[in-house]
Amino acid sequence: MAALASLLLLLAATAMAEAMMKPDTVRDLQLHQQMRACSASARMHTAGRAYMALADDDATTPRANLSKAPRQKMLARRALFTGRGKPALSSASGLTADSASSQPGRISVFPCGDALDRRILSLSAPAIVNFLILPVTQSVDLFWVGRMGTALATAGQAAANQVFSTAFWLTNFIPTITTPQVAAAAARGDDEAVQRHVGEAIFLSAVLGVVLTAGIALFQTKALLAIGNSAGLGYSQTYLRYRLPGVVADAISIVGFAAFRGVLDTVTPLKVALVSNLLNIALDPLLMFPAGLGIAGAAVATSVSQIAACLIYVWLLLRRRLVKWSSMLRMPSRASLNTLAKGGVAVQIRAIALNVAFVAVTRSTQRLDATGTGAAAHAVAMQLWQLGGVILFAVSTVASIVVPAELNREGAGKRAARAAASRLLAIGLLLGSALAAVQLASSFALLGVFSPLPEVQAAAKVPSVIGSLLQVTAADSMGILFLLAICLVGHSRKRLLRSCS
Repeated sequence: MAALASLLLLLAATAMAEAMMKPDTVRDLQLHQQMRACSASARMHTAGRAYMALADDDATTPRANLSKAPRQKMLARRALFTGRGKPALSSASGLTADSASSQPGRISVFPCGDALDRRILSLSAPAIVNFLILPVTQSVDLFWVGRMGTALATAGQAAANQVFSTAFWLTNFIPTITTPQVAAAAARGDDEAVQRHVGEAIFLSAVLGVVLTAGIALFQTKALLAIGNSAGLGYSQTYLRYRLPGVVADAISIVGFAAFRGVLDTVTPLKVALVSNLLNIALDPLLMFPAGLGIAGAAVATSVSQIAACLIYVWLLLRRRLVKWSSMLRMPSRASLNTLAKGGVAVQIRAIALNVAFVAVTRSTQRLDATGTGAAAHAVAMQLWQLGGVILFAVSTVASIVVPAELNREGAGKRAARAAASRLLAIGLLLGSALAAVQLASSFALLGVFSPLPEVQAAAKVPSVIGSLLQVTAADSMGILFLLAICLVGHSRKRLLRSCS
């Protein structure tokens, strides 16, 4: 029943997200196609026409009338892209008062239902669903592991997942840097640069994935004992061992996700994630109970889904010509490595700070008792928090597309990028508050879903309440911090990000 409910939820959310994002995303892709087809001297005119279509969906003035008033057209375009000057609002200019209000210099900080809100929503909706797929799948994993009837199994899975989470953050800086690079290259119409950035990111992610796999395999016992409960070592070792085949595949998949988002395609990653995670959900109960693999079955299901996602991403990237085999198999240039290193240091400092905190908390909870009840309760409370927190993180990733795209779009620049960043920060503020209220209202009802053990449910009540209260006080700042960090990456402000971290 849990797998069926998750399947229906993911399918419904995917359909809704795809329906919400189609119009604006199609126009975004049309903009890129038009800009590639135009000469350098004509790109400004084409971008202006396409942007006006985004800013005013209800405008009915024929675009052909633009040529009748060259002076008004010049003033309107200058005001639209730079926020300077007064736009012409006559019918000859083709601009209405609504489109004038969408100028970067006059954009409201808070959401107001304008064109920028529609673009952010069209990108955020599939991103939220895409990022929710993983915690929903993890919730299903937790549900089935909980049905094994021992808290030590849940505690062991939590310890192994923390090891993989730490390893994930060590490679996560590559797609974080790659997304704005791809977005900037796509905005310029430079297909070769897009292929180079994606290929280099895949190469480095694969190499780091191999290194991490070898490191985890060699030091798995020490790593698990440093984080987990010795009483649950048997469960954590088994789970970790069968998760290892998916490490490299997952690292490559994350780059594929970043590449498609960089070219404003958010539906393709959503579909890939949906297929792979539905495979995971379907395999979980089959491998764990009928096949008799127990907790190893949950790990095998996850690895199979990660490998499937990797193969699909590579096939799609090659098919869409976003990457070449030669670029994936070639060592990145020294200049590219320097760029990734500089950006990676800033992002990694933040990742290290987060991991130190998460590892310390996991280590403490794993040592609360020998039965694993405390660790299992913490895993349940964390799963509840992630279901809300991942939504904020998903919205923050939109900044890595919108901000660099505005920064590099001809006729836009820093003012347009700053306006988009301000709106995203305001959305993070409001969304964080709403998520805190929802979590507070629903946390108790969900405890029994994640664990059938009464002692785990009782132990998880206080942490879930504390987590909800922390969302009230910290969700706003977390949403802002997530968004601010990605905005700084989009602006290429690596030194400032490093200092803030």
